[in-house]
Amino acid sequence: MVRLSIRNSAVVLLGFSIASSAFAQSDADDANKSNNPLNLAASFNIQDYYVPSVHGAIAHTNDFLLRPTVPFGPNGIVPVPQIFRLTAPVSTRPDPTGGYNTGLGDINLFDIFLLSQGGTQIGVGPLVTLPTATDPSLGTGKWQAGLAAVVVNASKARLIGALVQWQHSFAGQSSRPTVQSLTAEPFGIFNLPGGWYIRSTGIWTFDLQHGSYYIPVGLGAGKAWKSGTTIYNAFIEPQYSVAHSGAGVPRWQIFAGLNLTFGK
Repeated sequence: MVRLSIRNSAVVLLGFSIASSAFAQSDADDANKSNNPLNLAASFNIQDYYVPSVHGAIAHTNDFLLRPTVPFGPNGIVPVPQIFRLTAPVSTRPDPTGGYNTGLGDINLFDIFLLSQGGTQIGVGPLVTLPTATDPSLGTGKWQAGLAAVVVNASKARLIGALVQWQHSFAGQSSRPTVQSLTAEPFGIFNLPGGWYIRSTGIWTFDLQHGSYYIPVGLGAGKAWKSGTTIYNAFIEPQYSVAHSGAGVPRWQIFAGLNLTFGK
């Protein structure tokens, strides 16, 4: 009887261990899927960048981002999956005459072709930015086009990678200056039990036309959880600019959001 009891206890403990491991893997998978820009699932992200302090001025800015993503499978014309992502910002900027302007900013769209789906995912594709801003202070007044490239490597413990975008203006208001910019977003997501994770996703922004730039480094946290077939992912990440050049660039900022990933 004693041997049977010990054996039963060992079986129960083994079962709990296997179940715990499975749940941990599931939580990490959900966090990785929700944070992966190359995940082949439809998503809708609601995100916000609040900048309470900028260099060279007493002012604040805000960008409230609506960001749907739609994947398309390979077909007879394009043999690899594609990921369309649109970003529509509702922005707040200082008005040169005083006060602040709030309205629609310039809409950005990119089309990523997923070239590698192994342990390391690689995607490359074109991008375009439309001069949709409702006020001159909220956009560039220029049509822009360029390229986007993404690399991602995922494991149970973490998701690391980078998103790089380059664009140059080619049309628009002749009175507005030429635009050429480069952004690089190295990101690291480090998974914890229960769907929690630590994150760092600062976007390094370079104005190649005028020489200004800022390099933020962030440290934040988030949690992903699943309800039905939808993964919810809420996070907050303060970011501080460790290097900068030029006036009006962020001294520090707060990045927060809710990502919804559907169906996978």
